[in-house]
Amino acid sequence: MNNAAISTEGKPPPAWSNEAVIFALKVLDEIKRDNWELSILFCDDKKIKELNRQYREKDEPTDVLSFVLGESIKENGKTTYFPGDIVISLDTLRENASNFQIPEDEELRRLLIHGILHLDGMDHGTINKDEPMLILQEEILNKLSNERIIPPAGGIN
Repeated sequence: MNNAAISTEGKPPPAWSNEAVIFALKVLDEIKRDNWELSILFCDDKKIKELNRQYREKDEPTDVLSFVLGESIKENGKTTYFPGDIVISLDTLRENASNFQIPEDEELRRLLIHGILHLDGMDHGTINKDEPMLILQEEILNKLSNERIIPPAGGIN
């Protein structure tokens, strides 16, 4: 059984946090992962810019960062895997959705999938749509297209 936890920094906890957890768990099911303890942080551009500068030497905000931990703990005959942390800037998410003219909910689902795939060991050298990771990301997004995190009348806060 997989678990996911949401935390926030620089932003109040979103009303849709539970739905984000449910979606992340469905993504883990899609990629056939089990016993994962996933951590997701929602933040503002200030925080993600700080992390991007510190860990990637890029002095700019970004939409999503993945920090791989990749450790397992075995207790009572059960192995739990701690893949790492996903960090998503709600400010950049909102900007991306506007720039791409897509719903914020779609962009949030895409970023969660993207972060999970990075934690699962996938990577991409470019943002070209023919990258295998990005192809898989869009396949999962399409397969879970009926799922919603943010209510239709709501926004990301």
